[in-house]
Amino acid sequence: MKKQYSYIRTGILGLLLSTQAIYAQNTVTFRTDAPAQTINRNIYGHFAEHLGHCIYGGFYVGDTSAIPNTNGVRKDVIAALRKMKIPNLRWPGGCFADTYHWKDGIGPKEKRPTIVNTWWGNVTENNSFGTHDFLNMCEELGAEPYLSGNVGSGMVQELADWVQYANFGGKSPMSDLRQQNGRKEPWKVRFWGVGNEAWGCGGNMRPEYYADLYRKFATFMHADWKNDHIFRIASGANSSDYNWTEVLMKNIPRHMLEGIALHHYSFVDWDKKGDAVDFTEQQYFLTMKTALFMDTLIRKHTAIMDKYDPEKKVALVVDEWGGWYNVEGGTNPGFLFQQNTMRDAMIAGATLNIFNNHADRVRMANLAQAINVLQSVILTKDDKMVLTPTYYVMEMYNVHQDATLIPVDIHSNDYTLGNETLPAVSVSASKDNNGVTHISLVNIDANKTQEITLDTKSQTYKTLSGRLLISAKLQDYNSFAQPEKIKPVAFKGATLKNNTINVKLPPFSVVVLELK
Repeated sequence: MKKQYSYIRTGILGLLLSTQAIYAQNTVTFRTDAPAQTINRNIYGHFAEHLGHCIYGGFYVGDTSAIPNTNGVRKDVIAALRKMKIPNLRWPGGCFADTYHWKDGIGPKEKRPTIVNTWWGNVTENNSFGTHDFLNMCEELGAEPYLSGNVGSGMVQELADWVQYANFGGKSPMSDLRQQNGRKEPWKVRFWGVGNEAWGCGGNMRPEYYADLYRKFATFMHADWKNDHIFRIASGANSSDYNWTEVLMKNIPRHMLEGIALHHYSFVDWDKKGDAVDFTEQQYFLTMKTALFMDTLIRKHTAIMDKYDPEKKVALVVDEWGGWYNVEGGTNPGFLFQQNTMRDAMIAGATLNIFNNHADRVRMANLAQAINVLQSVILTKDDKMVLTPTYYVMEMYNVHQDATLIPVDIHSNDYTLGNETLPAVSVSASKDNNGVTHISLVNIDANKTQEITLDTKSQTYKTLSGRLLISAKLQDYNSFAQPEKIKPVAFKGATLKNNTINVKLPPFSVVVLELK
């Protein structure tokens, strides 16, 4: 029998879902036999590269701008990212990091040298946004900074000096220089990347060569010579290059390595990425296929890491991920500006569920990128700001940060297109320090509502509420003309009886349930 469901967004959207059959039941069961595992808040990190209008015009407008700002950083951006609970921010790249010399970005702005950003549009970089600007901004955001060190074109001493400049509280040449530039107390930066994409733009290195180079750089990266310890992250594999992970884990001693990176982007084909807005269901399906491949990547890289690190002391850091499409028409091809649709919300929701469910090894990740570049959470234009569907997914999911993972067993229906199938339903769950349980659910099926039966086992709840992110079309997005076309609304499609929750999840939608 066919049923019809109506979801109405007050004042924004009246959406009537097509009459459709609800196919065989999806089942989700809480597991009670797994050891407790915390979902590290840093899984919800972000990335800000000197690329296009991510920094200049995105985060930073300068302290003489008419746009309200704090030390040159947009106040609306600060407020939005605080609400999203951004835990960490990676900077200055990306490919840009391995051409960046940090001393160019300190001292009086008028005396800072200019360079050419050869990676992204060959534009002039005036270095007006540098180390102090970034680290002070992170303090405003309440986010931990993640600095990517220059290994490709830099020297060991340069990175060692940067660590000392940022972290040393005693008297030294670099701490003296920091104080001369207006900052007395060190920032105590914990996260440090030792190069970026060493297999590509970071130097086109072989893994054996990079492993030795990493050991050399890491040796001289001291913290505060007291009790502080920095978290060094090796430049890891490009997607399914499992040999890269094998070589690094085999050749870098555990005491020198806290994290190893992984980069993976979602697109149809590298040379035919398609449009960010004008895409077909086939293109959507193939994009989701590459997004869901993240689960396989994590399993296989983790299996390699487990051979050398069975205690899982080394974190897998997915410090670049997200959707990548053709740039918006009329924009600089080197600026990587693209719109953000409900397809991106599906990528974000499903990927974050994957990260949550692999919290034993994935303890940090960085969506690429925060503002105006690739799968952004914020878009800006002059004094205007738009929050994207991806922003709202990240904001809805922040309830999982530092919560205890509830492992789940999932039996999902297929989302079928042609001769290919994908699991339609993605789920993760957690319990926070106040005993509140949150369940995030994604239905990537472009056409069918999925009915889900969720068995909480011994967990008993009295109240159930939820939030829903949905729109009329997969291609819908928030624009500067319609900035609130897509935003979360109350979800009424779930019922709670005894220890069982029944959910009717509309096509291409994201829901976060709260149970008390």
